[in-house]
Amino acid sequence: MTAKTVLIVDDEAPIREMIAVALEMADYRVLEADNAQSAHAMVVDHQPDLVLLDWMMPGTSGVELSRRLKREEGTSELPIIMLTAKGEEDNKIQGLESGADDYITKPFSPRELVARLKAVLRRATPRGVEEPVQVEGLMLDPVSHRVSIDGQSLEIGPTEYRLLQFFMTHQERAYTRGQLLDQVWGGNVYVEERTVDVHIRRLRKALGEPHQQLIQTVRGTGYRFSAKG
Repeated sequence: MTAKTVLIVDDEAPIREMIAVALEMADYRVLEADNAQSAHAMVVDHQPDLVLLDWMMPGTSGVELSRRLKREEGTSELPIIMLTAKGEEDNKIQGLESGADDYITKPFSPRELVARLKAVLRRATPRGVEEPVQVEGLMLDPVSHRVSIDGQSLEIGPTEYRLLQFFMTHQERAYTRGQLLDQVWGGNVYVEERTVDVHIRRLRKALGEPHQQLIQTVRGTGYRFSAKG
């Protein structure tokens, strides 16, 4: 299983370091930011699996950043745990209302933090991210990073794999090329929209008949993955 990436956002370096050590010992990959602006850029560029977000920071607060991430389509599902020295009930409620998935009050033990983090990640992990997902004999196994049809392994490029994984975990919805670029390539990567068409073509070719028909062209919009005709 690939290591999950956690972004720690806190303006106090010693706290970031203490958390980073605990997470690395628990086999997480760690990113760090000391303010909301650089944290937002890191979320877009690196697409972490979870954000540990300090409530009180100079400039934009953790609550404001949480609201912004939950508002934006590309990050609305991103799990957030608020870190705060405030234990009062109304602050806790405000933090959760901003879209945070959990709340942990400083000081906390590293073991408690890791346990809470695992629980939030477990709730947030959709099928096809850790569990295999299958549609009409087409199987994608994220742990081994393999794609197969009726047990026969497929040769597939890394971008086509990510595209297929996104489609298979987001079925029956039409996505524009721009949305696919954001979700599969990452929001800050400069790639022309026609690049999506090239990779869709390669993916269809790799899937072959009849499975390539699962990836449907939606006129005037983009593409949809659907087992319905």
